[in-house]
Amino acid sequence: MGTCVGRCAGAGSQGEAECTGPSQGVAQCHIPLAQSRGHWPQTRGDASRGLGGMTLWPGDDSGCGFGVPLGPAGQERGWAGLGDTRHQTRPVSTLCLPPGVLLDIQQHFGVKDRGAGLLQSVFICSFMVAAPIFGYLGDRFNRKVILSCGIFFWSAVTFSSSFIPQQYFWLLVLSRGLVGIGEASYSTIAPTIIGDLFTKNTRTLMLSVFYFAIPLGSGLGYITGSSVKQAAGDWHWALRVSPVLGMITGTLILILVPATKRGHADQLGDQLKARTSWLRDMKALIRNRSYVFSSLATSAVSFATGALGMWIPLYLHRAQVVQKTAESCSSPPCGAKDSLIFGAITCFTGFLGVVTGAGATRWCRLRTQRADPLVCAVGMLGSAIFICLIFVAAKSSIVGAYARGWGWLFGPLTCPPLPQYVVIPTRRATAVALQSFTSHLLGDAGSPYLIGFISDLIRQSTKDSPLWEFLSLGYALMLCPFVVVLGGMFFLATALFFLSDRAKAEQQVNQLVMPPASVKV
Repeated sequence: MGTCVGRCAGAGSQGEAECTGPSQGVAQCHIPLAQSRGHWPQTRGDASRGLGGMTLWPGDDSGCGFGVPLGPAGQERGWAGLGDTRHQTRPVSTLCLPPGVLLDIQQHFGVKDRGAGLLQSVFICSFMVAAPIFGYLGDRFNRKVILSCGIFFWSAVTFSSSFIPQQYFWLLVLSRGLVGIGEASYSTIAPTIIGDLFTKNTRTLMLSVFYFAIPLGSGLGYITGSSVKQAAGDWHWALRVSPVLGMITGTLILILVPATKRGHADQLGDQLKARTSWLRDMKALIRNRSYVFSSLATSAVSFATGALGMWIPLYLHRAQVVQKTAESCSSPPCGAKDSLIFGAITCFTGFLGVVTGAGATRWCRLRTQRADPLVCAVGMLGSAIFICLIFVAAKSSIVGAYARGWGWLFGPLTCPPLPQYVVIPTRRATAVALQSFTSHLLGDAGSPYLIGFISDLIRQSTKDSPLWEFLSLGYALMLCPFVVVLGGMFFLATALFFLSDRAKAEQQVNQLVMPPASVKV
């Protein structure tokens, strides 16, 4: 036990914080855990510095602002948790960066980053398993009913999860798995309904609008969740807004959306024969080279967007700390400004991507029949350049990094959906479901964890400092542009087989059409 020099900021009105540490050098200041919940340490530059050069620095655990002793020269001596000296050298992947209400969930249930990451992993896994099942059902039963029931189920589970008691975190994990099942129902079936409502250029535009809802919902979801939480003073209400909208949407689908038949937009109507078996559908999709290459390209998109969407806000926050334009996280919410700006950029570039992608595809179709995969390839390869520019600009200009972020998000969103053109109508829901399964399995199911693992691995061999926190995460994220380039190459490969596979699909449709009835006299 050493002598505590200075006061630990944030100790509250109950006097001095408990002080522990070596008898020599600067002592570590610890605030009892019971007090830390209500009195978070605050760091305000030199104002928090004690007599012996001691300051508080954000560490890890379920909250922000954990003490770390600094020597007189400012050298960090290790991470220290509040009231616990057993975590002095543990690397930290994230520093209190709540996407919406994530930090509130961690504090409420008392879980760390591993438990928080489990929520997304369970969701992705259940989504992957359920997507092919709903694809099978969507090709054989009433799609509108399945779609609406899936939305109602998703809304009910989400709303119910807001009432889970504090001691039942496993119920929250289970609810995330059920949410993945509900989302799989409508994300695999909705594109096929849109594909049967519109044709040619109009179909491309409407499907682009549908897929635009992904970045739009991500951006608005964070903004709405944070706003509702602040207005209500309780994070649980953030889980009670979207279910209401879901119920309204499901009801409107049942009332307003026509019960379109498969192949309706292709003027096939009731002329399609009986459905093929699931095994035959899978064999046909695996042999469809355009479908296989486009699925691999979509996996690359999912890998990059999943990793960058999670880590870029934190990366830019660390860049500002290094540039001394922002302070390290000391009290929740941390990095909220960067996440809000990133969400706004996502919405804005999503809109531009939809408009530009549809317009570029329409213009290119006048010059080549391979326009769809070529537009995807150009968008992907161009976005890889902008991803690299983010890392270059972040070292000197945060505004420049945000500007480059527009270009990165803009690229993948210009890509029109391809399975609608190379897969027959009775197989499209299965095709969309299988592609969704593949893209999540090879993409965002593991990319956020992989980037965090690489970043921690780099930091283990370097000095623990804000600079290396920033650099290590940047080096790990440099994997993303290479994956994006690989995705662009897969789209170029798709262009090589696009015309032949589309012709085969049209020929198969003609074979499925019932011949006209002959009249015997």
